[in-house]
Amino acid sequence: MKLRPLHDRVIVKRIESETKTASGIVIPDNAAEKPDQGEVLAVGPGKKNDKGDLIALNIKVGDRVLFGKYSGQTVKVDGDELLVMKEDDLFAVVEK
Repeated sequence: MKLRPLHDRVIVKRIESETKTASGIVIPDNAAEKPDQGEVLAVGPGKKNDKGDLIALNIKVGDRVLFGKYSGQTVKVDGDELLVMKEDDLFAVVEK
């Protein structure tokens, strides 16, 4: 199954965070927090303004983004857990 987001929505796959601290302490799965970074898999066409003009999104497929821990709606597609959220829910793009 393939998802195509509508309007100003994006589909993000969480990037798993490190399970070990810098000092070498291993964090068990049940104590780890949900990752707040992800990779953009799909982007909607954009949002229409009051005049009906389409405003394109600033995000593109492949961008690594930051978002809130409880942002977006979780969906399962082919065994993968993905997030569908509005562009407004994203905080930043992580530059490499």
